Amino acid sequence: MSRIGKKPVALPSGVTAKTENGVLSVKGPKGELSMSQFDLIEYKIEDGEIQVNPINKTQKARQFWGMQRTLVQNLVDGVTEGFTKVLEINGVGYRAQAQGKKLKLQLGFSHDIDLDVPEGLDVKTPDQTTVEISGIDKQKVGQFAAEIREWRKPEPYKGKGVKYRGEYIFRKEGKKK
Repeated sequence: MSRIGKKPVALPSGVTAKTENGVLSVKGPKGELSMSQFDLIEYKIEDGEIQVNPINKTQKARQFWGMQRTLVQNLVDGVTEGFTKVLEINGVGYRAQAQGKKLKLQLGFSHDIDLDVPEGLDVKTPDQTTVEISGIDKQKVGQFAAEIREWRKPEPYKGKGVKYRGEYIFRKEGKKK
């Protein structure tokens, strides 16, 4: 039995959910999100909550049970509060600047990196070394943050590069003289 899957997903006031044609849609104050339903899982919407249960006791249905419940919870959280990832840039001359629907990064290469911000995401740069990515879709927010970090991962000697806020960088000792 899945401990996560057994918990119902509460629908806050102002949030509505519906299922039709194999698609679960959740609408709230920040927007609307939807996901396709998994065949071996049933979704019941009643009494201001969504109950996620496996249709049968097969191993595959039980494997997907907890994950599907978490995906439904992410939909509800996204349309009520949204998601945010904060990236920190460390290094001499490394900086970022948001320009409308573009993000300009200077990460020590011979050229600047211009990234297009995906639809539905909002990117802010409070200062030159901080990038805040926010949106209602958790997958899109995390994917765009990972794409930015991929350009210059933090290195273990000085910690230069792009890292998530709160991320621990394992540091190594340099050369001994």
